[in-house]
Amino acid sequence: MTASRWTTIYVLTFGTMAAILAALIYATPRSEDGIDWFAPMIPGGWMAWTFPVALFFYCIACLLILFTLLAIRFPETPRTGILRIETTRGDRLFITLLGSAFIHLAWLFFAGPDLLWGATILCLVYAAAVFRWV
Repeated sequence: MTASRWTTIYVLTFGTMAAILAALIYATPRSEDGIDWFAPMIPGGWMAWTFPVALFFYCIACLLILFTLLAIRFPETPRTGILRIETTRGDRLFITLLGSAFIHLAWLFFAGPDLLWGATILCLVYAAAVFRWV
């Protein structure tokens, strides 16, 4: 594919994902005080679809789309890191997501739900380490 085709693909993908994010924000319930970020987006639904939950799944979808485009545009050969197994970008993403879930669960167990941003910062450091050395 030519560079202009890839530019078109990138712009369309970014535009689509931005439109989906805008729709999520638009669908967030409102109260007298403004946007109620933690109210159910689907009242009476089977799952508590609040904006943070929807944003979490939106971010996972964005990562999967980004890594799919990277795999198509820039194919890579697996590499061997400190785990002594061959991994690709997708494998390292999976290891990062799985480890991040455990980091957040441990943080909730030991520190509680307050200051959960600390776990997120720790996960970003963990992700950088996984993508660098695994």
